[in-house]
Amino acid sequence: MSAKLDDSKPIFIQIAEELESGILDNTFPEGSRVPSTNEFAAHYQINPATAAKGINRLVDEGILFKKRGIGMFVSDGAKEQVAGKRKTQFYETYIVPLINEAAKLDISQEELESMIKKGGHSS
Repeated sequence: MSAKLDDSKPIFIQIAEELESGILDNTFPEGSRVPSTNEFAAHYQINPATAAKGINRLVDEGILFKKRGIGMFVSDGAKEQVAGKRKTQFYETYIVPLINEAAKLDISQEELESMIKKGGHSS
């Protein structure tokens, strides 16, 4: 678990995103148990209901599942599902605005591709 929460977005979303990141980097492989609401609450000193809201969001999406009396676990296929979700978010957050700004500046597709291939190295 990361040490600090960010004030710029709701805590329950940060909990869900932290779990998703752990699934992507294999901190929480498919089939493994994830920290409980009480563990998140104690670690971040937050209300357990807030932690539960983040975890339940992932349960609703089928990324986590509950084993009654044991805890929450990572579903089969969760890594692929999270990666797909994150790719969609990446596209909507970065690519669409990039393409729109490029169009405003009359940057051709070829020119844009060249800029991307340069990889942040200015010439």
